Amino acid sequence: MIPDYQSLMRPVLECAAAGEANINEVAQILAEKLKLTPEEVSEMLPSGKQTRFSNRVNWAKSYLKNAGLVEATRRGYYRLTADGVAALADKSATINNAYLEKYPAYKEFKSRFRPEDDTTAAVPETHNQTSTPDEELRAAHARIVDALAADLLDKVRAASPAFFEKLIITLLLAMGYGGSSDEAGRALGQSGDGGVDGVIDQDPLGVDQIYIQAKRYSETNTVGPGAIREFFGALSIKRAGKGIFVTTSTFTSSALQTAKELGGRIVLIDGMQLARLMVRYNVGCREEEVLSLKRLDEDFFEV
Repeated sequence: MIPDYQSLMRPVLECAAAGEANINEVAQILAEKLKLTPEEVSEMLPSGKQTRFSNRVNWAKSYLKNAGLVEATRRGYYRLTADGVAALADKSATINNAYLEKYPAYKEFKSRFRPEDDTTAAVPETHNQTSTPDEELRAAHARIVDALAADLLDKVRAASPAFFEKLIITLLLAMGYGGSSDEAGRALGQSGDGGVDGVIDQDPLGVDQIYIQAKRYSETNTVGPGAIREFFGALSIKRAGKGIFVTTSTFTSSALQTAKELGGRIVLIDGMQLARLMVRYNVGCREEEVLSLKRLDEDFFEV
């Protein structure tokens, strides 16, 4: 199990006990010392730019630096200060956020970003928190997306069947299916067409097509294997190689198994998957605010 960043504070100090330490090498040393599995060592943050463990090691060092227990020496390197040496010598001390509160530098660091008269300031960290600020921000974003997806799904379920069919076409076009042609996707409407509700052209001439089945169901009305087989039959009649089955409810386990046994010719998208795709491709929602995560550019300061 990957330890939280507070648990890594003492180990980060210990790695510099003999002198200057490189933070990337420290991460490797601690991974081996903690006997992390290859999967844990390679687990990435959602950004895909840094491993979760390395991120936590770096945050541990950052907090220690802001408390004055370590100082940067050159790019990627740090060493203990006198306070850091003293803290490390206190074997009984649990070095965490609560411990860092004893240092004026840490209190001053926190006060710079959390003014008492600012009612919009972020919720202060708690001493027992285990997530880094990066992880807290991403977790908050995930909760916002979950709430938005739930609202979108409620709206879609309340819409008309015709609107739902057009929505699926709009979403698939937004995802890049059908190329750039406005005529690449179309809903078939109430007339239907041999058991399908819509079609997407995969090439400009419409030689290769993806057929769509759209079921606007309530949450409790699940889709069973019979509906999957019927859709497969419709695809066979049209000699189509691919199909997408979308529902606002869910698929039973037997329906999922049936689609798997058909060799992947039918892609299943349930209600929550649909709503998340709508969020991702800005269908039925729009960006309200963009927050950019930025990091220190070490190259800028290289002489």
